[in-house]
Amino acid sequence: MTLVVATGTFDLLHPGHVLYLERSKILGDELVVIVARDVNVRHKPKPVLPEEQRRRMVQSLAAVDRAILGEESDIFRTIEQLNPDIITLGFDQHFDIGHLETELSRRGLHPRIVRIEAHETCDLCSSRRIVTRILERFR
Repeated sequence: MTLVVATGTFDLLHPGHVLYLERSKILGDELVVIVARDVNVRHKPKPVLPEEQRRRMVQSLAAVDRAILGEESDIFRTIEQLNPDIITLGFDQHFDIGHLETELSRRGLHPRIVRIEAHETCDLCSSRRIVTRILERFR
């Protein structure tokens, strides 16, 4: 059985999230999604939705077998526990694949890292664009 792990913030779900997770699921038999904890989202504005609500929304998607919250103190601990065969990254996720592979190897893990390059191009296929649209409409 091939275990695939996808990660992300998943704030304000949109078609881009769905495409990323559907493409991730195709790569294996089981897809586990690690939803970022609120405290670990530092590379962009804090999520609008709380972490448990984001996890529940991701869990409801057909492609997802299981959605879990990541660790607060060590983002790699959950990966160690799951020991996936494949880790997928979205086309715009900020991870450096080389650094990720080095850190995982240091922990005795050697999953294949796959960047899902496919992405939606619709106007509202970005949480940031959704927030901007809402602010524009209600000013």
